[in-house]
Amino acid sequence: MNKIALTYLAAALFALSFAGICEAQTLVTQKSLSVEAALAIAHGTLDKCHADGYKVSLTILDSSGLVKFQVRGDGTGPHTLEHSRRKAYTALTFKRTSGETAKAWAAATTPPPVIEGTVGAQGGVPIKAGNDVIGAIGVSGAPGGEKDEACAVAGITKIADLLK
Repeated sequence: MNKIALTYLAAALFALSFAGICEAQTLVTQKSLSVEAALAIAHGTLDKCHADGYKVSLTILDSSGLVKFQVRGDGTGPHTLEHSRRKAYTALTFKRTSGETAKAWAAATTPPPVIEGTVGAQGGVPIKAGNDVIGAIGVSGAPGGEKDEACAVAGITKIADLLK
């Protein structure tokens, strides 16, 4: 074969190698957290915390880590709003509760990763639709992270039917 023929053959093979890649490209379909679902979670969370006598702040993040809903509860400390956001961000980032992340960090033989905005404190819970994390909630202000987490779980339970 001459040089020109080899060049055309190589170009054709190169072009054909991308044909499979182009065919595989499609639009991504994903579930996302609606405003109504976020509000239902927030109400369920606040109802549980208020019933237990806790004054809390909460943050709900979408799957991108952006604030979907945030409220500083009456009578809460000024730090609780930012702390709730960090708990939610930790749950979203690691796709598990912030308490599970804190335990993993404590048990690790190496220092935890330094990821801006994360915190090793209980009270952040991922919001999952099936196995997909579509957001997260963080609660701060109850006397103990386990109580913050219980309120967050109660809020997510309010939309359990939507998350199947």
